[in-house]
Amino acid sequence: MPKAKTAQSRAETTEQHAPSGAGNKENTPLQFDVRIQSIRPGDSIKGTASVNINGAFAIRGVKIIEGSNGLFVSMPSYKAGNEYKDICFPITQECRKQLHEAVIGAYEQAISQGQDTVAKHHGMQAPEGQPMEMAGM
Repeated sequence: MPKAKTAQSRAETTEQHAPSGAGNKENTPLQFDVRIQSIRPGDSIKGTASVNINGAFAIRGVKIIEGSNGLFVSMPSYKAGNEYKDICFPITQECRKQLHEAVIGAYEQAISQGQDTVAKHHGMQAPEGQPMEMAGM
């Protein structure tokens, strides 16, 4: 009976079958659909969001945090010993910038218009008393 492939060999197989052009680092515009899940004005964690990238990849648990230099985006993470490690993260500086602008922009829009107005504007409504969820999640 053949041995199961390791995670590394599975990744290599996937790369071999990836469409041409996948993995290149061109400035390909990414579409970010950001949904603000919760807003906490009195906390250092100002809110949480879900992000859908190009309708193909969803990230839940993105945090909007108030730091000493203003708002920043924190990706979902886990604790490993004494430090936190991001579960997923942008690889390029350009992608990080686009993600930051999309999340902070959606958060600021939610604050200025009110959470319910933003939900209706995007054609989505959360059940009363519950945060908004991404479709299909």
